[in-house]
Amino acid sequence: SVINPGCVKGFSQSENLRNKNDSVDAALIARYGAAIKPMPWAPPPLEQRQLSAWSSRVQALKDIRQQEQNRLEVHDITGMTDVAEHVEQHIAWLDTEIKKLEKDIDDHIDRHPKLKRDAELLSSIPGVGNTTVAKILGRLGDIRRFDNAKTFAAFLGVTPKQRTSGASLRGRTMISRTGSKSMRAALYMPSLVAARHNPILKQFSARLLATGMAKKAVIAAVMHKLAHLIYGVIHTGKPFNPNYLAKGLAIQDGI
Repeated sequence: SVINPGCVKGFSQSENLRNKNDSVDAALIARYGAAIKPMPWAPPPLEQRQLSAWSSRVQALKDIRQQEQNRLEVHDITGMTDVAEHVEQHIAWLDTEIKKLEKDIDDHIDRHPKLKRDAELLSSIPGVGNTTVAKILGRLGDIRRFDNAKTFAAFLGVTPKQRTSGASLRGRTMISRTGSKSMRAALYMPSLVAARHNPILKQFSARLLATGMAKKAVIAAVMHKLAHLIYGVIHTGKPFNPNYLAKGLAIQDGI
């Protein structure tokens, strides 16, 4: 099984363990497995691993391009024209390679019927583009393995985390951040776009802003609802319908 290391650490604290070494850790993990019985891990299929690797490679090239663009700005300001020209050539090469890889990713998805079907469902959601689709399918695999949308959102770490107890503790509610950091980063920009162009999430974000909620908190709430929409289209096997989930999403406000 593959589990969150924080779960084992919390289990250790519940037993009030004071020592940490190989033998103590081995026994702790064995007791955790016997008590919690986590689901066995199954390796993802080859097409998913390939998609994940290509998506990571594209993101790496985009990060390098952003670094080069920052250097180009500095060289332009300082008058280093020769160096700036070399940086521009590198940026042009990166743009070409990124386009090639993105086309390879699209071809890879088209060659595998299951990936293609799920990609079409995800792309039907306003705000979710091809880059985000490739990251979701590559890093998360089959979303149907999650029991419900709440479990899926919890895996991503976009569920609300409350800190209240009686009358003494009134902490600020925020997203849990206990899930996949890379996937939260991948959903951030789509959430910004969805808050402006997705008919359901646009109305949802406007309602939260009207209550005085901070903009960052609204984006976190939109990420949470976007995760529900992603699970919904995959679970039902139907494209996004702006009227299908409107009533359900209006039940709960907040992050």
